[in-house]
Amino acid sequence: MDQVTPITRERIAATEAAIRPFVRRTPLVRADGADFGLLPGSLTFKLEMLQHSGSFKARGAFANLLLREPPAIGVVAASGGNHGVAVAYAAHRLGVPATIFLPDITSPAKVERIRSYGADLVVAGSRYADALAASEAHIAATGAMAIHAFDQTETLLGQGTVGLELEQDAPDIDTLLVAVGGGGLIGGVAAWYGGRIRIVAVEPEAAPTLHAALAAGRPVDAPAGGIAADSLAPRRVGELMFAITRTNVAQAVLVSDDAIRQAQAALWSGLRVVAEPGGAAAFAALLCGRYRPSPGERVAVLICGANTTAVSFDD
Repeated sequence: MDQVTPITRERIAATEAAIRPFVRRTPLVRADGADFGLLPGSLTFKLEMLQHSGSFKARGAFANLLLREPPAIGVVAASGGNHGVAVAYAAHRLGVPATIFLPDITSPAKVERIRSYGADLVVAGSRYADALAASEAHIAATGAMAIHAFDQTETLLGQGTVGLELEQDAPDIDTLLVAVGGGGLIGGVAAWYGGRIRIVAVEPEAAPTLHAALAAGRPVDAPAGGIAADSLAPRRVGELMFAITRTNVAQAVLVSDDAIRQAQAALWSGLRVVAEPGGAAAFAALLCGRYRPSPGERVAVLICGANTTAVSFDD
């Protein structure tokens, strides 16, 4: 992983130009807090779950494949699910062989999507860290190129393009809520904004990776469980994102599994948007009061993934 090259606005903009032919410019939906039983106020939802492969991860996957030179043997990714889906999709589009390592907790919906893109799939262990260790052994044996889910310069540059789009399409926002797993998304977005808006990190109580890192002053191991374990439970955040978030993220909050479920239901009821647990976590912080906007504050919420089995949240 590259821990030297900075994740700058200029490099994010250049990455956006490189990946633009391969990713969607995802839409915004404007709403009012009162629509969800909150205090009246501006709400903007960035619907990144409509991205190719079902999550923001496609941006980082294409950035790696286009800004680096994959060997003939191809690429390898370890993932709780969404990164693997994204790398499989991007590799399929660009004709690059891909091998994806997953833990056995990965959602069946994500497993099926990876298979549908033609990647080789290996199940290793019960958590992301297990799959990562297995992938590293495979890379050492084969010489394939690793595409890290969050602690890789190109990955953060790709995810940072979400911030570029959001600022262009919603330049009026004051605050952005972002879910955190390994931190590639919030790291890239925070690097783009550079402290010019308030960015709030949202984590499940059962996987407080950023909270543990902030308390220790460095990335450290944390519990890796909960309803969103296949997307927001990597055991520890990345070194690259941690350096960025320490100076560019204003606040970090924790939400319960119940709050995440309620956010999924509210997104379906209020917007007819289906989000996986990790994709709904940022909104959960608003609904359960872990983040309370000030009067007149213009809040945006990033809905980052929808790779889940078809469900109905109606009574």
